Amino acid sequence: MKKVLKWIGIVLGGLVGLLILAIAAVYAISEVHFNRTYQVQVKPVAIPTDAASIAYGEHIANIRGCKGCHGDDLSGQIEFQDPLVGTIANANLTGGKGSEVVNYTTEDWVRSIRQGVGPDGKPLLIMPSQQHYAMSDADLGALLAYIQSLPPVDKKLPEIKVGLLPRAMYVLGQMDFLVPAELIDHTAPRPSAPQRGVTAAYGKYLAGLCTLCHGPGFSGGHIPGTPPSDPPALNLTPGGDLKGWSFEDFLAAMPTGVTPGGRHLRDEYMPYKTLFGDVTDEELHAIWLYLQSLPPKAYGNRQTGDKQI
Repeated sequence: MKKVLKWIGIVLGGLVGLLILAIAAVYAISEVHFNRTYQVQVKPVAIPTDAASIAYGEHIANIRGCKGCHGDDLSGQIEFQDPLVGTIANANLTGGKGSEVVNYTTEDWVRSIRQGVGPDGKPLLIMPSQQHYAMSDADLGALLAYIQSLPPVDKKLPEIKVGLLPRAMYVLGQMDFLVPAELIDHTAPRPSAPQRGVTAAYGKYLAGLCTLCHGPGFSGGHIPGTPPSDPPALNLTPGGDLKGWSFEDFLAAMPTGVTPGGRHLRDEYMPYKTLFGDVTDEELHAIWLYLQSLPPKAYGNRQTGDKQI
């Protein structure tokens, strides 16, 4: 019996040792990526000062999810404080005391929003720059005009500390959006932005943020980094979950969260109030035209590549 207990103790000790080594490896690998330094040269954009541009900048802040992450007044907010997840806080973007952007230059703003890289050259974590990278100079300038017009709010948020769970998922390739700077080709020429209008091209430009949940091919599926119990994102390609919808159905559903069949989308998963409450009918029409122009794809192949059907 003593020999059996001794061997059990040896096995358990070995397993604990392996677990400790695995945790240490996760932290070591993730820290290398979190502390990588990027040399990114950017050109400043013109920041307008007229009231119409500032109002349009607020519109961009609404439809691109800036307020959803940084709060209605953009003074920042804490997303998570959990032993396994860590402390995830979105920065105070106003000029108040404790704000990380008080001394930002225009180039710092451009680099942070488009490239996901801070003034120190290190990547900004969970900043969805891969979706903002294609933002036009005009839109980015208007957005910065709006941000800089806001009254300063004194608020110091805690430093981001990524816990074991997201680190492990990142190392395993399940949370690549944790370091968006790695998803961007920083040496590529600036992408051209289409003219505003009711066109599929402009709809593609606007729909970039949707890929965070619905995948790069818009075929939906489980959203990486979310609990298995969370509902999967819908397949937005023709023949998918929007099959049988008309543009009028889409127009009615996006700001209200109510589908043609009477299903109520839950705002915590599909933030229709935050993202689509300020979207114009023309912008929704452009997005609709783009989604309808996509080839039909099989549901939820975001991890292995979308398969056409």
